[in-house]
Amino acid sequence: MSFAVLLTIKVLAVLGLMIGGALVVIFAELKIGAHMQNRMGPYFAGGRFGWAQPLADGLKFMQKEDLVPDGADERVYKLAPYVVLMGTVGVFVVLPLSPRFVARDLDLGAFYALAISSLTTLGVLMAGWSSNNKYSLIGGLRAAAQLIAYELPLVLAVVAVAIQAGTLSISGIIEAQAVPVFTIGELNVALPYILTGQIIGFAIFFIASIAELSRIPFDMPIAESELTMGFVTEYSSIRFTMFFLAEYAGMLSMSALATAFYLGGYQLPGLSSTAIEVLGPVIFISKVFLLSFVFIWLRWTLPRFREDQLQSLAWRWLIPAALLNIAITATFKVVF
Repeated sequence: MSFAVLLTIKVLAVLGLMIGGALVVIFAELKIGAHMQNRMGPYFAGGRFGWAQPLADGLKFMQKEDLVPDGADERVYKLAPYVVLMGTVGVFVVLPLSPRFVARDLDLGAFYALAISSLTTLGVLMAGWSSNNKYSLIGGLRAAAQLIAYELPLVLAVVAVAIQAGTLSISGIIEAQAVPVFTIGELNVALPYILTGQIIGFAIFFIASIAELSRIPFDMPIAESELTMGFVTEYSSIRFTMFFLAEYAGMLSMSALATAFYLGGYQLPGLSSTAIEVLGPVIFISKVFLLSFVFIWLRWTLPRFREDQLQSLAWRWLIPAALLNIAITATFKVVF
């Protein structure tokens, strides 16, 4: 098989996984939110359960007029949604669904994933600044302050994982969690990192992920009751759809990274390597959707933070806790 054909297959697989997964999570958000508020939710599109509602919404937005505000920096305004979406797509390239089912296994996969995901911050700033709208500008500035603050604990939480695993390869981190921790009779038991000293790191990573996605209770850059729609106020048609898709694809990518770093990825205690080869993608995707459910659950449960509370949580609590977690992990790594 030629390089061009192989590259095309990998690109289509990554895009299909991202878009398909995002549509499933969007539908889950609609249904779970409706259930938590004692509503029906989508009911007609696609049949009784409304499974085609995300597709119908996407088609609706694509039919709307693509507007550019007067006074906007047109080139930057139009490019911003692509930058946000590109940062999310890039993470899916290095996500291993099984030992062999990965588009590209990089030695610095964890570093690459965190670096490429930070492109979304640049895209949000571009959208807020270029729209020539005061609500968009305030939303963009809030997003910049928030994403910079929570990028630090996110990265520091992963540093502790890299120290424990001894590698920055995402596949290597998953394989390190398959190393037996203790023995029961003749059975060697391996545990994910969340059960072997990284529960604090997992909590930090998960909270920072919610803030990175600007979801409730960290939705200050959007804050409909204050800023209309924040940095996406002036967007319509396909460009608004890209921001919408990037949010849910970002939820999947962050859930996938948390799964790989803390929940053992495609590993499951007691399964043989042959079984993991076959069931790995199912195990990995199941864990990702479980974490995505928690994202949705928290959105419909918690109120929005104030800006000072949001910044205080990052700088006074999460960052010191992440640094302490690194110190403890490094100490145990050296001693044991």
